[in-house]
Amino acid sequence: MSKEKVHIFDTTLRDGEQVPGCKLDTDQKLIIAERLDLLGVDIIEAGFPISSPGDFNSVQEISKIVKNATVCGLTRAVKKDIEVAAEALKYAKRPRIHTGIGTSESHIKFKFNSNKEAIIERAVEAVSYAKSFVEDVEFYAEDAGRTDNEFLARVCEAVVKAGATVLNIPDTTGYCLPDEYGAKIKYLKENVTGIHKAILSCHCHNDLGLATANSIAGVINGARQIECTINGIGERAGNTALEEVVMILRQHPTLNLDTNINSKLLYDTSQMVSQKMGVYVQPNKAIVGANAFAHSSGIHQDGVIKNRETYEIIDPADVGVNESSIVLTARSGRAALAYRAKNVGYELTKTQLDVVYQEFLKFADKQKEIFDEDIHDIIVASGIKIKSIA
Repeated sequence: MSKEKVHIFDTTLRDGEQVPGCKLDTDQKLIIAERLDLLGVDIIEAGFPISSPGDFNSVQEISKIVKNATVCGLTRAVKKDIEVAAEALKYAKRPRIHTGIGTSESHIKFKFNSNKEAIIERAVEAVSYAKSFVEDVEFYAEDAGRTDNEFLARVCEAVVKAGATVLNIPDTTGYCLPDEYGAKIKYLKENVTGIHKAILSCHCHNDLGLATANSIAGVINGARQIECTINGIGERAGNTALEEVVMILRQHPTLNLDTNINSKLLYDTSQMVSQKMGVYVQPNKAIVGANAFAHSSGIHQDGVIKNRETYEIIDPADVGVNESSIVLTARSGRAALAYRAKNVGYELTKTQLDVVYQEFLKFADKQKEIFDEDIHDIIVASGIKIKSIA
């Protein structure tokens, strides 16, 4: 059975750049955009053109160099925003305008001082106007996660009729539980007339650590686009992490869903974005963290040395990591010490290993990690004569 495609919409250069201190210049954005295109991203949200001359210029320059992906510009439901976005995107091979408005009671009442009918009218006007510039128009219902499903369906139906090709259903505050978010997507799939004309999209924030889970729940229930960022970067607690959703879909073939992402470029892309933005990836970050394929527990190390699949569900090479790391600490066992010693040229017999291991524990209790250069000192300190095989 052929797998259904989930489109990957990368917003590293727009939503990701909203992190304080992560401002990129145009040259840096161009480098990242080219990498995202090579990675296999389907849509690159290049920026918010009306927000600043710099953002306008970045969107325009990115539009010129991207060869495969759709290039997208964000707008509010404001005519001037849409005009400026259209101008910035004029060189794109596949331009998309991303426009929308808040739909929750909170946004309607406090942000817009408006009412539901007026919000629908503004949404339709924005989509219709964007449609006069480009064929591909994505509509976002901001704070959809806290929007009543019946009203949300009315908004979606109206904008699809106006020409929207993608319906973005954001959990803007990161509040939804996966079953709630999945049920919302399912409700729209079943209750919006003309829904077959548009792709439902998940845009989930990570305020409660549920962005990835919510996005997966969304595609299980019928969404076919996930909006995400490299390393899950984004304002507040961040966005859905691109590398996580890509590998979840790939590691669960029974979902019958996949993406066009070249996963072997994930680690290198993660490092590039981290370096350009000056934001370090937490060591225990799934898929691309320094410790994602590192083992320090003796029990785990013994299992991985015997067969990688005992404690690893992903082959490190699949995401561009050379190999698993066997990290020597006071929690490590004899198998890990023998493995690392052999890697630096020492073949230990069982008797020799028992002696060296006791010396190893003394070293390991004094420092957090034992490195290759320490192994020779440990063997010398153990007092036994071992011929190096190096």
